[in-house]
Amino acid sequence: MLWYVLAVLGAVFLVTLVLPTTRRVWAFVLFASKYFWIWVMDALRLRWLAYQLTGKGDRYRRLERPVLLRRFCEDMGPTFIKFGQIIASSAGLFPDRYVKEFSKVLDRVRPFGFDDVRKILAEDLGPERAGRLVNIGEQPLASASIAQVHTAELSDGTKVVIKVQRPGIDKRVAADMKIMRFFARLLAKVKRDAELANPVGVVDDFTNTLTEELDFRKEAANLARFNEIMHELGHAHIRAPVPHDGLVTKRVLVMERFNGIRVDQYDEIKRRGINGEEKLVAGLRAWFQCVVFYGFFHGDVHAGNLMLLDDDDLGFLDFGIVGRFDDAQRFLVTDYMIAFSTGAYQRLAEVIVEMGGKTGKQELDMEAFTKDLGETYSPLLKLSFAEVNYANFLPGIQRTATKHRVKMPNEFILITKQLLYFDRYAKALAPKLNVFTDSRLILSMMSDIQKARAQLTAKAKAKAAEADQAS
Repeated sequence: MLWYVLAVLGAVFLVTLVLPTTRRVWAFVLFASKYFWIWVMDALRLRWLAYQLTGKGDRYRRLERPVLLRRFCEDMGPTFIKFGQIIASSAGLFPDRYVKEFSKVLDRVRPFGFDDVRKILAEDLGPERAGRLVNIGEQPLASASIAQVHTAELSDGTKVVIKVQRPGIDKRVAADMKIMRFFARLLAKVKRDAELANPVGVVDDFTNTLTEELDFRKEAANLARFNEIMHELGHAHIRAPVPHDGLVTKRVLVMERFNGIRVDQYDEIKRRGINGEEKLVAGLRAWFQCVVFYGFFHGDVHAGNLMLLDDDDLGFLDFGIVGRFDDAQRFLVTDYMIAFSTGAYQRLAEVIVEMGGKTGKQELDMEAFTKDLGETYSPLLKLSFAEVNYANFLPGIQRTATKHRVKMPNEFILITKQLLYFDRYAKALAPKLNVFTDSRLILSMMSDIQKARAQLTAKAKAKAAEADQAS
């Protein structure tokens, strides 16, 4: 009987090692246990003692929680590294020590082998289409958590880049997301006020974003859509790489190769005599117009995804993450921006509540909430980019929301995250610029909002009229 039970348990264990989700659960448990016991040994000074006994006392460093969490994410692989990169790119939304520690994973993603690159190209494109790609660089131009990029040429000499997805990443991501969601639900139940930060919603958004990123056909469509919008808006010198028809699959994206410099290469920008502030204002306005007119916008505008091109154009790269608002959300976002930029904090409070919602049974003191929002937001209308400390500003907003038990809307988080990205290079390119008071932006922004709201109102009236006729 004992042998039978052991055999059944062994069979179950082997099955859990074969199935993707349970295999990742085992990995999670093992790596979590590893770093938990390292933390315990540090707390008990056992690691310090071991270093002393082996004559390595001068090399001992206590591993703080940010370090342990970063190493855990690295051991867990691409999905968790991607989450770590979000932390690293979101100063103000996460504690500074975590942001600083996770910045180490921004450029530490190991590339996969060139043999795998050739295999995926052959499988997805077939011999005829794959044969159109020549002079493929064996060393990746960039290596990220989801994919890596190689330079190449088409058979006619056109210079391109090839984005190739990591082998097996789709199954690993699906399994990892289930684990993350389980712990997010657990956190929401056991930690006080955690529901205001909406951990389950954060993981769900992360899942949706990653799922979309894993289909390069969607990214190709996003690239084409952005170029179409720029053409419609008359931004002739702002563009995204053009994908090459017939060379796009779920795992492979061949597109135009951009030549230029990143917007955070400040010394090179100065050496070339480029008006960085002018370029930044143009990019900000184009990005904002995408939001208010189309509800479609680049959702990851960090410095690596914004280039000053050699032909004097401004290039947006990497459209794997795109924000989308429906008409109702666009209406609220335009209300939010008007209230924000004019200092109408009572209306701002109303919009935030409408977008995010009130949690708990406690009655919301709208007057007190409005007053606290005014104290938190007013620096943005008075200070330049260089003077605003977003590391203090964003936690201040979250503290205000927590105090009044108001959940900050996901739309706000997405919009604010992009503002953080713009802030990083604005402090160097345009230190005196204030987005909400600069005449080049504020007048055009208000005009764009009024026009967008008129379009939305007309559309709503047309729908109402159609409904009346149908009834």
